[in-house]
Amino acid sequence: MKVQFIGLGYIGLPTAAVVAQKGIQVHGVDVNHQVVETINQGKIHIIEPGLEQVVKEGVEKGCFKASKTPTEADVHLIVVPTPFKGNHEPDISFVESATKTILPLLKAGDTFIIESTSPVGTTEKMAKLIFDERPELQGQLAIAYCPERVLPGNVLHELIHNDRVIGGIDSESTQQACNFYQTFVQGELHPTNARTAEMCKLTENSSRDVQIAFANELSLICDKAGVNVWELIELANKHPRVNILQPGAGVGGHCIAVDPYFIVSDYPMESQIIGKAREINNYKSFWCAEKIRTAMLEFELKNGRKATTAIMGLAFKPNIDDLRESPAKYIAQKVMQSEQNNFLVVEPNISEHSVFKLTNYQEAYEKADIIAFLVAHDEFKTLDYKDDKVILDFAGVFRK
Repeated sequence: MKVQFIGLGYIGLPTAAVVAQKGIQVHGVDVNHQVVETINQGKIHIIEPGLEQVVKEGVEKGCFKASKTPTEADVHLIVVPTPFKGNHEPDISFVESATKTILPLLKAGDTFIIESTSPVGTTEKMAKLIFDERPELQGQLAIAYCPERVLPGNVLHELIHNDRVIGGIDSESTQQACNFYQTFVQGELHPTNARTAEMCKLTENSSRDVQIAFANELSLICDKAGVNVWELIELANKHPRVNILQPGAGVGGHCIAVDPYFIVSDYPMESQIIGKAREINNYKSFWCAEKIRTAMLEFELKNGRKATTAIMGLAFKPNIDDLRESPAKYIAQKVMQSEQNNFLVVEPNISEHSVFKLTNYQEAYEKADIIAFLVAHDEFKTLDYKDDKVILDFAGVFRK
């Protein structure tokens, strides 16, 4: 069996490496020449614990090769981004382009799987595209959808051990796709149809977004009510049937901050709670930025000089280097848009940034007058609370 991955990003590369680890021939395709060169050297262009070693082993054993050009294979996986058009409408043009790229290479008996997060009906659209151009493949090609559901920082483990939902355009396609995932997934495989699998991915992340929105809304209420939201949630969660999540500076990442819009865009009247949750979580980031700017003005009025402000964290969640859709990055840009001086920007998980000059977290903590914790990185939790500083703890680093 030969497996081809179209897209070697945060999901495509780890999945390809895990499949190659099983001794299966893997051909990875990416449009970025530097990504291809890096992988073929046994190195990686993203940060994920343990990944570089697995990639290196696959390349050295001859099981894993990257290229800018697709080839014939038995299983084809589409793992490309699905960004937005204007007004948060999902853009499946990358999925469509990837499908067209391998269209001439498909043959009877192949399995075509989409893993990219997609609006409901995308798999059926790609099936129509394929069969319109290659009608001889009708009934001869398995087409299915299987969403990823992994946590950055623990991807290699979860790719293998998490359950997977697999939905084909027909029962034969579902079974053929399941046969492929059985080669490396130890978690349970749950067969369904393509539309349900597509909606399942969107539902999982929308559910998380709604739950986080409740916590973030509580934090806004508690700020006005003079209540410590961290203590409140801890006490409320003592109830045997209550499990409130932790608030933060908003919601980021390539899934939770994005996927709910796929539902809202197609079903705007029916998705009232989902849409409102997106509004709340986006507003929380704006609110954090305003709180920082207010603290800066108050400090200047009180002390007769501008405050030095430390922006603690840029990643979208603790202990990773991923800044995609990061509310912390948005907040930093918002508070620094009128002036660049008097700011110390900290992100311990990356060495440099194209926009922000980065400062060591300990140095920033010592020098700054205002400390704005936007992400609860482990490094920040080692710092001692200082009463002589203005501390804005949006991430619950100190929980005070």
